[in-house]
Amino acid sequence: MRHVQLPGLVATLMVAASLFALAAGHPGSDSTGAATTPVADSARADTLAARDLIQPEDLGHLLAGPASGRPVLLHVGFKVLYKSGHITGSSYAGPGSKPEGLAALEQVLRPKSRQAPIVLYCGCCPWEECPNVHPAFRMARAMGFKNVKVLFVAKNIQQDWVDKGLPTSEGER
Repeated sequence: MRHVQLPGLVATLMVAASLFALAAGHPGSDSTGAATTPVADSARADTLAARDLIQPEDLGHLLAGPASGRPVLLHVGFKVLYKSGHITGSSYAGPGSKPEGLAALEQVLRPKSRQAPIVLYCGCCPWEECPNVHPAFRMARAMGFKNVKVLFVAKNIQQDWVDKGLPTSEGER
């Protein structure tokens, strides 16, 4: 386990994710934070219900506990972010905002028990702008997984996970 500093990469990815969201037609928000395009709202991370989320500290406790209580942990964001620093024990499944990422996620999930605890996370950008977690969550639920959570990453993986001293690894695995 290694403490990883990602500020330059995170900033670059935040800009890239914002541009991707704009190009993909994801809605902006008004001064209250409400989506300006209700039809596209279902693609936004901030539309997930509180029951579908897990907080970083809570996931950290699960990962520190016995292996039998650990969820299947899948990164559904951009590969460069995963390789630079990801949650220890997670596997890369591909960006949930892209068809090829959802196809890769489906391949990873297919052999798993539909009752298995699954946690999906991205961490590329602020929560309300994430293009990846909601499509990945919808895919897992559509496949029949009953115990799917999304890690709530308010700002980015650096601030909400790494800077809190939670377990982080680098590289492909």
